[in-house]
Amino acid sequence: MKLSLVSLVSLACMAAASHQGGRTMERLMSLKMRSRERARRQGLFDINRYPNKGYKECRHGKAGEYSCENVDLLGFLSHQALGSTTREGNDVWGWTSADGREFGVVGQTDGVAFVEILEDGTPEYVGRLPTQTEPSVWRDMKVIGDHVYIGSEAPGHGLQIFDLNKLTTASSFKPVVYSPKDDLTAWYDGFGSSHNIVAHEETNTIYAVGTQRNLTCAGGLWIVDVSDPANPTSPGCANEDGYVHDAQCVIYKGPHEKYIGQEICFNYNEDTLTIVDVTDKKSPIQISKTPYVGASYTHQGWLADPEDHSYLLLDDELDEMEANGTAANGHTTTYVFDVRDLSAPKHTGVYQSPVRSIDHNQYVLDGLTYQSNYGSGLRVVDISSIAKDPTGGSFKEVGSFDVHPEDDAIGGEVEFVGSWSVYPYFASGHILLNSIERGIYTLKYTGPAAEHRA
Repeated sequence: MKLSLVSLVSLACMAAASHQGGRTMERLMSLKMRSRERARRQGLFDINRYPNKGYKECRHGKAGEYSCENVDLLGFLSHQALGSTTREGNDVWGWTSADGREFGVVGQTDGVAFVEILEDGTPEYVGRLPTQTEPSVWRDMKVIGDHVYIGSEAPGHGLQIFDLNKLTTASSFKPVVYSPKDDLTAWYDGFGSSHNIVAHEETNTIYAVGTQRNLTCAGGLWIVDVSDPANPTSPGCANEDGYVHDAQCVIYKGPHEKYIGQEICFNYNEDTLTIVDVTDKKSPIQISKTPYVGASYTHQGWLADPEDHSYLLLDDELDEMEANGTAANGHTTTYVFDVRDLSAPKHTGVYQSPVRSIDHNQYVLDGLTYQSNYGSGLRVVDISSIAKDPTGGSFKEVGSFDVHPEDDAIGGEVEFVGSWSVYPYFASGHILLNSIERGIYTLKYTGPAAEHRA
């Protein structure tokens, strides 16, 4: 009966929902900038504030000053140590070279820093690539093959395309500051600013989202073919539902037979989950647009299983702050969707973190979701029960590492501080977590494997 009620209310929301074309995003960015200005006044980005750290085992709930569970600290480098003059972090991604070396691409307001992660998990700073134009709180990067693709909300930034093989000859003894003019493989200037970069490795496609709202794409999926990284081209745009904040694009492997083998993008569109068939890049087809109870700002999400596209998890970035729906208690709320029918997804339940915090980004690996939840840091949640219990009621937190200890004594706070994003996909098990105020952490999850995986 409970789920039936959720479904009925969702249908009512669908009739009432109206897309704001990025206007909600402008409000969210304003809230974040006010939070950032407070942090600056409080000295959270001051020089020499955060010393670099080495290995700390998580014992009895602590790894040094950090609260933790089943996650060890392998190493930490501050944004200052990573060559940033603004010392403010944002996104993060990773790359593994042909010979197995692991590198992190660490987003900062004034560019990206490159770190090599050694076998023991120690991060070493080897270089950086400055912003293409000017600093911005928002910078996003993804990797396809041996190239990283970097966008930013900075005006005129476009898409930086950088060959990561350059890092294999760099050294921590003399980190290289690469030139945005001379060291890029290419610079794509079809758009100026963007909010997020989405990569689909299987089709060599970059989807820039949240590009300038006054362009013809209206902030939708700006499609860039990077089959030849030196010559990026745009075959089209998917903008039927306007502004897209983030997305995940896959070759579909779910039960909806009509779309098996098609390229499908799951878009997080401010107030809805919007699903689009982008197989024909020149003529994308919107399949569905689904709101949900509690929607405040549909931000990001990820499919629960890369081999069975039946369920996904969704982050809403404003529901905790606006005390909306289930998230009124301020505990990080993850929304569960049944997407077995791409034309009619169903919101089936929620999972709530044991602590108060705003959610931001999450990525799934082997039945575990690695969530970067602002003030509560990394939360590792076993979601492998999702097919048996899509209400989220059987999800279980199995690991954590909190990089914002300032709010631990009060059980967390609903504020835009702490961690921005996480990268959990290195074969070694090394995890990168990028803190806004502090720097880059290399971590290792030591807890149990997902309980219900086949």
